[in-house]
Amino acid sequence: MANPLKIDPLGFREYDARWLYPEKINSEGIKFVGKGFGTQVVKKNKNPRVTVGHDYRSYSEEVKKKFIDGLISTGCNVEDIGLCLSPTVYFSQFKLNTDAVAMITASHNENGWTGIKMGIEKGLTHCKEEMSELKDIVLNEKFATGNGSYKEIKDFNKIYINELSTNKIKKKIKVVAACGNGTAGIFAPEILKKIGCEVIELDCNLDFNFPKYNPNPEDMKMLHEIAKCVKENNADVGFGFDGDGDRVGVIDNKGNEIFADKIGLLIARNISNQHPNSKFIVDVKSTGLFEKDEILKKNNCKTIYWKTGHSYIKRKVNEENAIAGFEKSGHFFFNKPLGYGFDDGINSAIQICHLINKQDITINEMIKSLPQTFQSPTMAPFCKDEEKYILIDELISNINKLKSNNFQIDGLNITKILTVNGVRFSLEDGSWGLIRASSNKPSLVVVTESPTSAKRKKEIFNFIDNLLQKSGKIGEYDQKI
Repeated sequence: MANPLKIDPLGFREYDARWLYPEKINSEGIKFVGKGFGTQVVKKNKNPRVTVGHDYRSYSEEVKKKFIDGLISTGCNVEDIGLCLSPTVYFSQFKLNTDAVAMITASHNENGWTGIKMGIEKGLTHCKEEMSELKDIVLNEKFATGNGSYKEIKDFNKIYINELSTNKIKKKIKVVAACGNGTAGIFAPEILKKIGCEVIELDCNLDFNFPKYNPNPEDMKMLHEIAKCVKENNADVGFGFDGDGDRVGVIDNKGNEIFADKIGLLIARNISNQHPNSKFIVDVKSTGLFEKDEILKKNNCKTIYWKTGHSYIKRKVNEENAIAGFEKSGHFFFNKPLGYGFDDGINSAIQICHLINKQDITINEMIKSLPQTFQSPTMAPFCKDEEKYILIDELISNINKLKSNNFQIDGLNITKILTVNGVRFSLEDGSWGLIRASSNKPSLVVVTESPTSAKRKKEIFNFIDNLLQKSGKIGEYDQKI
């Protein structure tokens, strides 16, 4: 007898799908998601070819097989590249010229989770609209039917490794490559060695139990291990790759964590010298330094602040034909001639190696050369899913009124309001505050930054917190300044 169907509707997130397996979705549910995605693909392409890959988890092949069964039943011709990274699957669409991609991965989540990252247009992944459509097709069983096929593509990983290994460095750079026992362990060390780095491997053997910590470059445990290894080995830089290889965390030569938006600015400066008149996309949580940077101005480059989320930034990089995009969570996106527009943690590490290669100073000194800013951590007060977007609309209206009435925060007027993703307001000195709804949790996201003082950063937070408390719609924060 076939398994009864199990699919938790909450697993359909804003730009990918994630479930605890088999508690929240079972194999029959996975097959239905494959049918749903296949239905989306065949609507856009006749007789489509779809590349599929999987990460290193004990059940990922089993999940992939059921997903593929679903795809084939809709008329999709599957090309399976096997164990790989998310960026390898994205890259395969360009090299194999397939019509869509799907990656079975739960990224940095604990073992027990599974998920799917998927896309149809080259270099792009599903956003909110596509995920909503997928959810509707799956839950209401609006499936296409057809007779697809299956083909195994052997050794595709070699093509990906060779592609990333072509741009060599001249300096002997010593790097720590930390993979948290995730899938990047069979890619990152080899590629970094091939471009000319001396590589110290840290937790690069594959182990789906993640015995030390999850492969998550925002996890302090992982970052502390990298920092220790960098200092012990006198390395030039440390890289931490997440479970599916699309993000990187960076530790400088002194063992300090570098926020991804600041490293993004250094990379943008370096790119702008070779590619003047370029555009850069950054997410709304990122530092305000991009807007006023003298080197970017001198090279006539433009920065656009956009919605947080890898799918949104990818899409905006594509639409604007920007040369690169940076997200504070560590997703970096390099467009032609540096990449194909999608997020790739290893390509990001390569760009950082080239940055070090071109400079006569250490990465720690490069960061110190940036104007100082006082940045808050990302803070998340609880707010019900059904109330968070309504509250954001109220806050946008409130803050616009305060701006019109010349209301001052710490003695300064609000000069600019950006509402592409929540509300980000700027003051006369370039200080800013952000309030947005979290894409995947019942919470808001609050970030503040000031180039002037830690006091002003705190005053902006106090202003935001006061508005939120008055609303009566928020609960406890996960952390506060």
